[in-house]
Amino acid sequence: MPSSCSHPGHRHSIFCIIPPHMLRAIARNGNDQQRQFALDSLGHDSTHRSRREIANFAGQQVILPPPVILVPHPNRHVYNTNHGTTLPGVMARAEGQPAVADAAVNDVYDNLGHTFGLYLNIFHRNSINNAGMAMNGTVHYSNGYDNAFWNGSQMVFGDGHVFSGLTKSIDVTGHELTHGVTQFESGLAYHDQPGALNESMSDVFGIMVKQHALNLTTAQSDWLIGVGLFPAYPTQALRSMKAPGTAYNNPLLGHDPQPADMAHYVQTAQDNGGVHINSGIPNHAFYLTANALGGYAWEKAGQIWYDTQRDAALKSTAQTVTFKSFANLTVTHAAARFGAASAERNAVFNAWHTVGVLP
Repeated sequence: MPSSCSHPGHRHSIFCIIPPHMLRAIARNGNDQQRQFALDSLGHDSTHRSRREIANFAGQQVILPPPVILVPHPNRHVYNTNHGTTLPGVMARAEGQPAVADAAVNDVYDNLGHTFGLYLNIFHRNSINNAGMAMNGTVHYSNGYDNAFWNGSQMVFGDGHVFSGLTKSIDVTGHELTHGVTQFESGLAYHDQPGALNESMSDVFGIMVKQHALNLTTAQSDWLIGVGLFPAYPTQALRSMKAPGTAYNNPLLGHDPQPADMAHYVQTAQDNGGVHINSGIPNHAFYLTANALGGYAWEKAGQIWYDTQRDAALKSTAQTVTFKSFANLTVTHAAARFGAASAERNAVFNAWHTVGVLP
């Protein structure tokens, strides 16, 4: 069975919200129709991976540098493939246009705006590349495609079969677009611990997009990524940052394999070394930091993680960075921003200590 959303060269991946171990579980445990949709989704993900590899070897640019826009403003375009697979599809709604009859189009338009808003209003970032890059999304991709992904230049959403509501979930869009931010900033590789940090960055900023859009404090947030995507299990989610390993447990998907600490780190060759699984450890460290500091997560913990995302030292070690070296960078940035003896610096250190990354 092809590995979803990954590539052995690591730099040319598409980044999917539904991890391959969940699709494989459906292929094992589902009925005939569910199995077929899961296999089809895995196949689509593999095809996109191969196309990006071919483009790279041909010397083509996946993304052309957009012009720098000095006055930040959202520039959203939502397309519709009408169940085809040729991207981006037909324009369905452009920036400033009124809502349309298709709810999926409006959902994506709104959630692109929520993501743009967090990055601009809180982190003073002008879109994905910090230079006014257009934010593009495509809906109704393929037939029953059970995933959503960032392909290096835009978002793509399937309608789902086992999963649904991919376009409605604010944090799904925030997660995937943050893969674009990582692409332009630290460039974290997509394997083993660098890849788990890549996934964690997307969860960290994805959850803050949701919290910011809904005005939720750290105490009010559910800290769940993708809650409500399983119609049969509406309270379950893809991942829990508050309690990794508890997001879901059902006959179709099995149990959530994410560890919350290094004592339970998962050694696996699947999913580029378990990038969607071991991301639970840095996810939990961020939750513990934000929870200890209280208020809104983006006020302190989020600023520290954003400073770390932009650190040149992280970019220079993007292929080899470990949880420990990343954790040390967050401690350094907490001290730089808030003081060496600050509660913020101590909260960051204590969080990484609790999850077993720092001694």
